[in-house]
Amino acid sequence: MTEQPRTAHVGDPRVLELPRCALVILSGDDRGKEQVIEGDLFRIGKSRDNQLVLPDETVSRAHCEIIRERRGYLLRDLGSTNGTLLDGAEIKEAWLKPGAVITVGKVELKVRPYSERIEILPSDSTTYGEAVGKSVSMRSVFGLLERLGPTDATVLIGGETGTGKDVLARSIHAQSPRSKGPFIVVDCGAVVGSLIESELFGHEKGAFTGASASRQGAFELADKGTLFLDEIGELPLDLQPKLLRALETRSFRRVGGNRNQQVDIRVVAASKRNLKMEVERGKFREDLYFRLAVVPIELPPLRERRDDIPVLVRTLLARIAESDPSGTTPTTLSDETLDALAAHDWPGNIRELRNVLERAAYLSRAAGYDEVQLGTLPFAGSAKPATDADPAAALMPDFDPDKSYRDTKSEWEAEFERRYVTWLLDRSEGNISAAARAADMDRKYLHKLVRKHGLHPKD
Repeated sequence: MTEQPRTAHVGDPRVLELPRCALVILSGDDRGKEQVIEGDLFRIGKSRDNQLVLPDETVSRAHCEIIRERRGYLLRDLGSTNGTLLDGAEIKEAWLKPGAVITVGKVELKVRPYSERIEILPSDSTTYGEAVGKSVSMRSVFGLLERLGPTDATVLIGGETGTGKDVLARSIHAQSPRSKGPFIVVDCGAVVGSLIESELFGHEKGAFTGASASRQGAFELADKGTLFLDEIGELPLDLQPKLLRALETRSFRRVGGNRNQQVDIRVVAASKRNLKMEVERGKFREDLYFRLAVVPIELPPLRERRDDIPVLVRTLLARIAESDPSGTTPTTLSDETLDALAAHDWPGNIRELRNVLERAAYLSRAAGYDEVQLGTLPFAGSAKPATDADPAAALMPDFDPDKSYRDTKSEWEAEFERRYVTWLLDRSEGNISAAARAADMDRKYLHKLVRKHGLHPKD
C-alpha cells in the first residue's frame, strides 16, 4: 500500500487522489469503530498519548506503531507485554497488506485501505496568509492548501529563488491548527556541513570540539509546531538517511547523546533545485524525496504571472510603509510606473520586486516625492527620468557606459544594501538582533551584511 498522492486532470478542476488507510475495530466495546491513520507516525496503546487509544487491560500503554513510508505502512511492536500479531503471527515489524488483521493484546483491528479523491478548484481568495496572488496559478495553490493545509501532511514547495517559498511556508503554519506552536526554520544551505546535524538534532556537552554546553536542535524546538527545512536540496547526502529516519519515526537522538526523543511536528520543506532531477543524478535520496513530497507545490516565477504584479506592488508598498515610524514613505505610484514594473522580467522574482520597491520608496521619501518614483532605477518608461537636478539620483551611483548591466546592477544593489543596513542599525541604536527582527531578516544574514559593508553594530 503506497501513500503517494496522485494528481489527475478530470475536466477543468485538479483532482488529487490520496491513498489512505483506516483501522476497523473488530472486537471489544468499540467494535465497528473506524480510525483513519493520519500523519507519518500512528501509535496504538492504552495511554491517552496514542493516536488510537484502546482501554483494554491486555493492551500496553505504548503497544505498537504504524509508520507511513513510500512502500506503504510498516507495523512495529514497541516491546509490548502481550505482543503484536499480524494475521495470527507474532511480529516485531512487518508491512501491512489490505485486509490484514492486527491483534493488539486481545483487540483485533482490520486494515482497510481506500482512496480519497479531492477536487481542487482555484480559491476565490487572492490571499493565503501572507501570500498574495490573483492569477489562476496562485489561486490554484491557495485552493490546494485550503484543503490540505489544516492537516499534518508534509508539504514540499518548489520554485525559483525569490518566488516566496518562505512566505508560503509561514502561511501554511499560520493557517494550521499548529499556529500557536513554534515555527522553526533551518536553512540547509546556510549552515556549515559539519554543523548541520547539530542544527537539526542538537548536541550534548562535549559531543565535539567547541560543544561547551548542551544545545537543543530544530526538531526539539519545533515540538507541537512546524519545522521548515528551507533549501532541503543542499542537505549533505550522508546526513539524508538520518533525516529520513527522524521524519519516519518522529524521533531523534542528539549528537553525542544516547537517548531517543519523540517529537510532534509538522514538516514543510522547500528547494530551488528540481529534486526529482537531483534524485536521478544520485544527489538526493529517492526515499527522502517521497517522504517530503506528500503534498508537492510548485510556485511559478513572477514572469509567468504578470497579472499578480499590481496586487503584489500594493501589498509590498503597504508593508514597507508600516515599517516606517515617521509615516512619510509614499505608497502610491503612477500608471506609467506600474506599467514599467509589469514589463520587467524579474529574474529575482518577488524578492527582486520587493528590493526595488524598498529602494524606490526610501529614495522617493528622501527626495520629498508624494509618489514612488522609479526614475533612478534601470527601467524603461519610468514615471520620472533621472537628472542631475534630481536629489534622489545623487544618492546612488551614476551609470557607467563601460560597465555591463550585471556589474551596474551589482553596484547599485551593494549601495542600497549599505544604506539600508546603516538606516536599519540607526533605527535600532546599533542592536543587530532588534534590527533583524524589525526587518524580518535572519540575524546571521544581517550580521554578514554588516561585516560585508564594514559597519559597526552594538553587539
